[in-house]
Amino acid sequence: MTLYVKSCPREESRTDILAKALLERLGEYEEIDVVNEDLHPLNKDALSFREAMIAQGNYSNPMFQYAKQFAFADTIVIAAPFWDLSFPTALKTYIENIYVTGLVTQCGEDERPHGMCKANKLYYVTTAGGPYDPSYSYEYIKALATEHFGIKECELIYADMLDLDSSDPEKIISDKISEIQAMTL
Repeated sequence: MTLYVKSCPREESRTDILAKALLERLGEYEEIDVVNEDLHPLNKDALSFREAMIAQGNYSNPMFQYAKQFAFADTIVIAAPFWDLSFPTALKTYIENIYVTGLVTQCGEDERPHGMCKANKLYYVTTAGGPYDPSYSYEYIKALATEHFGIKECELIYADMLDLDSSDPEKIISDKISEIQAMTL
């Protein structure tokens, strides 16, 4: 099963359009729209409760549903527009909620995190109005995926320069969709 983690607050999101072109190639998928889910940053009480449940090895609480869904996906597609040199806050909140020891990661004998996710590949799809710098968005997600989640391969798909006066955003998106359709998956 492919998991589509949609973090696109705008309707008619160009990032979502590119992600859907990729998803069409990948086949069936399950979507979670993290902008519209009831996700909250972990506060003192939520952290204490979560830590107690993890210590018991009890992952039956609904708060673990997102971590389970992420951990058991075969392929993951994250779509997040490039905002203020990063991505929408909803994606960070989602990551905070899925980073669960015993489901997504575990502490190894070396006392470092080791990934437990089933997915072999994560695609990160983004768009930017100006020039795109992956340092503060994709590179962060890639490091988490490969170093902490156990996902072996990450691929960046992006279209940038979409909002410049000299740009033709429709052509840029159309060309990128053609590239996606020609990709070897």
